[in-house]
Amino acid sequence: MDADAKKTALRMIPYGLYVLTAAGKDGRMSGATVNWVTQTAFAPPLVAVGVKADSLTHALIEDSGEFVLNVIAKGDNGLAFAFFKPANVEGNKIGGEVFTPGSVVKAPVLEKAPAHIECKVVETVKKGDHTLFVAEVVEARVKTPPAGR
Repeated sequence: MDADAKKTALRMIPYGLYVLTAAGKDGRMSGATVNWVTQTAFAPPLVAVGVKADSLTHALIEDSGEFVLNVIAKGDNGLAFAFFKPANVEGNKIGGEVFTPGSVVKAPVLEKAPAHIECKVVETVKKGDHTLFVAEVVEARVKTPPAGR
């Protein structure tokens, strides 16, 4: 297999950017920028997300069985960059971003996110250096509807 062709072809798969947040049963919180997200079913509403297996976010999702997908607004690179590295929690901020706990899931909902999706894990697939978490959508909110849809 041509390594360059493989890399180029895989990068052609469309994706978005999200900040995935999680809270453990002990109250620890984490967040990470992710892009391997897809909807997998309508009834019940399911999403799947790939999470780096050796990350704190992964450990907290395994502990609590839940997470929040915070949608990043188009052009809001600062929000994405804030979660490329481990995020510290200080008061009501994670990674320097103001948050509140979700209404169903206790993971952080970022104030700047135009929308968020609260999820409870229903299936876990561990392969390679990432784990695929399949989760049921238990709450979703839109603060800022997207333009042009």
